[in-house]
Amino acid sequence: MPPLDAVVVGSGPNGLAAALTLAESGLSVRVIEASSGPGGGCRTAELTLPGFRHDVCSTVQSMVELSSFFTGLNLTDLGVRLLRPQIAYAQPLDGGRAALGFSDLEATAAGLGRDASAWRRLLAPLLHRSEQLFPEVLGDLRRPPRHPVTLCRFGLPGLVPATTLAAGLFREESTRALFAGLAAHSMRSLHAPLTSAFAMVLALSAHVGGWPVVEGGSVAISDALVRRLVELGVEFEYDHEVTSLAELPPSRVTLLDLSPRQLLRIGADRLPPRYRRQLQRFRYGPGSFKVDYALSEAVPWANRDCRRAGTLHVGGSMAEIAASEGRVEAGRHSDTPYVLVVQPSVVDPTRAPAGKHTLWAYCHVPNGSALDRTEAVERQIERFAPGFRDVVLARSTRTAAEYQRYNPNYVGGDINAGRAGVAAAFLGPVPGGLRYAPLPRWSRYRTALPGVYLCSASTPPGGGVHGMCGQNAAREAIAREFA
Repeated sequence: MPPLDAVVVGSGPNGLAAALTLAESGLSVRVIEASSGPGGGCRTAELTLPGFRHDVCSTVQSMVELSSFFTGLNLTDLGVRLLRPQIAYAQPLDGGRAALGFSDLEATAAGLGRDASAWRRLLAPLLHRSEQLFPEVLGDLRRPPRHPVTLCRFGLPGLVPATTLAAGLFREESTRALFAGLAAHSMRSLHAPLTSAFAMVLALSAHVGGWPVVEGGSVAISDALVRRLVELGVEFEYDHEVTSLAELPPSRVTLLDLSPRQLLRIGADRLPPRYRRQLQRFRYGPGSFKVDYALSEAVPWANRDCRRAGTLHVGGSMAEIAASEGRVEAGRHSDTPYVLVVQPSVVDPTRAPAGKHTLWAYCHVPNGSALDRTEAVERQIERFAPGFRDVVLARSTRTAAEYQRYNPNYVGGDINAGRAGVAAAFLGPVPGGLRYAPLPRWSRYRTALPGVYLCSASTPPGGGVHGMCGQNAAREAIAREFA
């Protein structure tokens, strides 16, 4: 057999995106996966009862219509059907109240009372330039921006801590809570810089794409990408956990959909000491504790609008959410955690038997936590949906430590594969280093080993099902190694 052009290790969304980018350039590619099937964080399984389909990690596909990788594909032609809930996200509040995020910006603003104009001022100019903004945000931020004015309009408020921006911009506590619920996706203290950027990106993504879920489960995305790759002649090798780079078949380039910790393990003594130290300094974020539920009926949210939302940020006021996330960042468990809840069956009846529902909920915990947080999670849901426990038929839990055993990329249960922050976005904890490539082309993908690239969510633009880490890394590999 002639040597391959490329080997991709790992078949999560980024590994599959890298393989597809390489294959569409006419290169021969083999994908090697440690599990028995593809997908990584984009898998679906019957975790509770027969007939109840649960996404193992990712459900809400807020980025698939924003990334150049997925917009370059026709997911419908590939058999993927996106379903949009009537309400993208909701923030339940005490007293049966709720703040609501619709796909339409005006509909969202209309429900924010005195903050309607502030919501428009913050997001409308960026929404009108979303085709300029998202390629910048999802690209490699080291490179000179093509639309610097748009990026500055986003970046200046985005760099501000979420609590500071919300307190200065919004007058209604409900709007501040809505913004905080979005910002908490960062898995950082809401007093940290850049957390406003997370809230703004997610709010804009809802206004652009509506936060869809995939009919039948997120695995449909992975399956569609695999079908396309097989059509292009890409080979797949499953149940092969790579323990050393030396065991890989000969190829001109190797792309690793792996965390820096795994690169340290399989790179062994081949990595230069300086680069090993860089990898060892890579910082991981908090872990996640997740519960999947099979339900006899829909969740009895006190606010009836919440019953139409695909996603709910359960945590109360901005102050409560900030306090919860602050405790986690300090390495402590919160007794009143911020809980992210997704109820895909409100829009996708294929997820459960007729009349039944699926739901999952997760809260942030200290990295590596093995603590079962079911009671704390359910206590928070019951606060805004009295009687929730009465509709639970079965549950399946996964601690942060168990998440790492499921997928080694989730170090300590960090499903984003790296701690968010200004340094991670702009300076980068996993560069090839100045000795390998001078600024401003300092690579976030090329490693210190010739022909070896990282393409996981530990590289820009980070976590999420968008495929951009894989596409960016593959494009750089093609330009450098096959020009």
